[in-house]
Amino acid sequence: MSSVQRIKSVSEFHRLRGLPKPEHPLISVVDYSAIQRTPDMSLVSWVLDFYQISIKRGVSAKLKYGQQEYDFDEGVMFFIAPGQVFRIEADPDPSSQRSGWMLLIHPDFLWNTPLARTIKQYEYFDYSVAEALFLSDKEETIINTIIETIRQEYHANMDKFSQGIIISQLETLLGYAERFYHRQFITRKISNHAILDRLENVLTDYFRQDELIKSGIPSVHYLADALHVSPKYLSSLLKVLTGQTAQQHIHNKLIEQAKEHLSTTDLSVGEIAFALGFEHQQSFSKLFKAKTQLTPLAFRQSFTEN
Repeated sequence: MSSVQRIKSVSEFHRLRGLPKPEHPLISVVDYSAIQRTPDMSLVSWVLDFYQISIKRGVSAKLKYGQQEYDFDEGVMFFIAPGQVFRIEADPDPSSQRSGWMLLIHPDFLWNTPLARTIKQYEYFDYSVAEALFLSDKEETIINTIIETIRQEYHANMDKFSQGIIISQLETLLGYAERFYHRQFITRKISNHAILDRLENVLTDYFRQDELIKSGIPSVHYLADALHVSPKYLSSLLKVLTGQTAQQHIHNKLIEQAKEHLSTTDLSVGEIAFALGFEHQQSFSKLFKAKTQLTPLAFRQSFTEN
């Protein structure tokens, strides 16, 4: 099991990676090719106390996206939030020409700005490395232009306008990233639809094996683990492709099962609620009515009347 090393500041990151002292203590754009890689780097897990946004090229290994492997020529964009644990895999080809940049932003730089609060709404900071954003040349040019503006701004003499200008550029960058992720969900149909198919299979197996009685209603985390993606990524993907979150998919599956029980068995509403993993009949009845506009008994009666 690897040890975990925490990097508390932008300056400490520069020092550990063999970089010059940063121009600004709370924000820095680092050239990826300038970072010194030590032999034991992949043996340690890392935790940052600041945000890291990066694009890198020249990755000679295949990159895993969901459960599919692809060779990509596009820039690969990653988002890491403070407190997340990650590992850096050793490059199998040390001679490969890596390029790109890392934008490091300490939360203190965002203090007392709207972005300090709204940055948490960008769910891709909770995606795993396997769910990175792959940019086209055109998209990468847009992002690189924003980064260069940020770099020039903090390299110049900082004045009372500098923070606002940089924050505005950061907001623009995050907005574009959200747009590009939305595009990626739609355009990478094969892998995304494979995830949808596997999600249906996981839910079907869970219901068929009576796991509802043993373990209760499956959680989004359970489904994400079974599909080998992060919970945030799963919900984001489903929201774009189907208009529903992972939680809504679970509820829909429960209602399907409930309707089957109500229409084909003589089980009481309480017995059906228990069979579907609900601790309380009231919770089951409330969900059923919210989804169907009928109580379970009213649904059963309407079914028998027809």
